[in-house]
Amino acid sequence: MYPVAFHHYLQLAVTNNYSHVLSLLGLNPTRNPMEQDVESPAIIRPPKLPKQAREDMPKQLAEMDRAKKIQRYVQKDGKCNVHHGNVRETYRYLTDIFTTLVDLKWRFNLFIFVLVYTVTWLFFGFMWWLIAYLRGDLDHIADNQWTPCVNNLNGFVSAFLFSIETETTIGYGYRVITDKCPEGIVLLLVQSVLGSIVNAFMVGCMFVKISQPKKRAETLVFSTNAVISMRDGRLCLMFRVGDLRNSHIVEASIRAKLIKSKQTKEGEFIPLNQTDINVGYNTGDDRLFLVSPLIICHEINQNSPFWEISQAHLAKEELEIVVILEGMVEATGMTCQARSSYVSSEIKWGYRFTPVLTLEDGFYEVDYNSFHDIYETNTPTCSAKELADMTSRTRLPLTWSLASKLSQQGLPESEQEGQETKTSPDNQEKSQQTERNGDIANIESESKV
Repeated sequence: MYPVAFHHYLQLAVTNNYSHVLSLLGLNPTRNPMEQDVESPAIIRPPKLPKQAREDMPKQLAEMDRAKKIQRYVQKDGKCNVHHGNVRETYRYLTDIFTTLVDLKWRFNLFIFVLVYTVTWLFFGFMWWLIAYLRGDLDHIADNQWTPCVNNLNGFVSAFLFSIETETTIGYGYRVITDKCPEGIVLLLVQSVLGSIVNAFMVGCMFVKISQPKKRAETLVFSTNAVISMRDGRLCLMFRVGDLRNSHIVEASIRAKLIKSKQTKEGEFIPLNQTDINVGYNTGDDRLFLVSPLIICHEINQNSPFWEISQAHLAKEELEIVVILEGMVEATGMTCQARSSYVSSEIKWGYRFTPVLTLEDGFYEVDYNSFHDIYETNTPTCSAKELADMTSRTRLPLTWSLASKLSQQGLPESEQEGQETKTSPDNQEKSQQTERNGDIANIESESKV
């Protein structure tokens, strides 16, 4: 190894590439090697990592970057994180030119608005000047015996001003068309009709642009996190929505989608597959009366995509929940849509939302300072499927709160006896059920023998 390296350095020196040789040796090529050894301090190089560690380091860094930066399908503010590329059929945008203009940004929309009117005025101004030039009106400006097409039109500037007056129907009365110019009458009709079309198109575009309910969606808020906890003995996924305005959303409805890539049984990979999350479609709970903040609940049952997901499994999942709130703006009657999303790190297992509604003197008050606040609660860490299996095996009521157990143990004997008498039919049914289970077990054992 050393003779080969020395031969390589010798070849570099022969080719007069001394600076490269010094840099390979770890010396400063701008200084003398003797001075480098005497004056400069010793260079302490970091220890070289093993090959396996050097190969695993990029993978670890990639995992850390992926954990820090999660690629969303929908941003928290509702903007879709999707860009359309390689669209070759761009003519389709021109077939729906009105929607294309409305979707443009304000600076481009205003630029096109001014440009269309300016080009129209200039074009018809040029046409009025051309008629006056061809008829010879410009050569008989001071001739009182000459009847021009347009009185007091003496150049292109005056023709441009007459075009603006005609299209905007200002009519100052200084420049007027005469009845001795049939071509001018035809041009006047054409400009009046085309001017009305341009006004209707551009003013309508600006009106729709101004009245878009996108800004209304900014006062519809979603909770920062979604939570999973017990509600009525079942695991539920919950998030909170609210409206900051006093003018309410009419016919408000909520729906949710699970965005997660999947692979079919045939091996087909479906990126960003959308699965519907039931938030009360069957019971009508998805139709909201959004006067105060509401907690939207999704019961995790056998039809839920979270049926087999536990707390440990949720932390490893790469999924996203997109929530969509739709309704009509009460002031304008236009449909409004607000969107948000929750990734797996924003779904808190074992938490509930802090109440925000309080009763004051004659009214209810909403405290939006606590809108995003959550608090921890006792929740099983297993999946809903495992919880249902355990419940079916034990057939016992779900009492996950330790405080409730202690309170039951601390009841007076009279109350305990009352509870025993009240629950005696249930105990009899349970004993009968255990006897049946025992009989069934005996029958199975005898059949095996």
